[in-house]
Amino acid sequence: MKRLYLFIFTIGFGLSCFGQTSEPQMETIFEGDNLDYWEVPENNIWWTTDAGTLWAKSDSEKKGSILWTKKKYKDFVVQLDFKFGEGTVDSGIFMRGDDEKNAQIQIGESGSLKRDMTASPYVPKLGYPVEAEGIKDLLKINDWNTIKAMAIGTTYKVWLNGTEVMNYTLEDANLEGPIGIQLHPNREMSIQFRDISVAEL
Repeated sequence: MKRLYLFIFTIGFGLSCFGQTSEPQMETIFEGDNLDYWEVPENNIWWTTDAGTLWAKSDSEKKGSILWTKKKYKDFVVQLDFKFGEGTVDSGIFMRGDDEKNAQIQIGESGSLKRDMTASPYVPKLGYPVEAEGIKDLLKINDWNTIKAMAIGTTYKVWLNGTEVMNYTLEDANLEGPIGIQLHPNREMSIQFRDISVAEL
């Protein structure tokens, strides 16, 4: 009988540990008042922090900017809140880089398609190979939204406000690189971000 109890305890403990380790441990990379985890561009006029919020705003020449993490990631999940500001918002999350071997998860309007493509992957030379589903019903235009994007190997998944909306595999994708947040050039726009966190998988 003691052996039976020991066996049940061991199995239960193992399952409990598995459940704990299966949840990714998120690390905050924007703490609300500094950009210590990020490579701030020289002569920065695009990125500012205020009351726990990261603001991205176009400059007068509309040059645009990308804010990159100092760290490079392999398999990971990144989560952040965003809120549209003024103008035609065209932003996104770069998943390991910004060339044709990386997917960018769109936030806002596509410059080429002239319509909102939030949560869809954009790949240079391929455009938007798939479109996220159900965005019209999930996206809050005048309030905060939570987007979560995951990269495991060559596969990307996205959740918007708690609902999975996109799953895409990019052949020959880069498997390591920094995470970037985009302020698109040739736009007059602003957007806010908060509660940015990452977990390595």
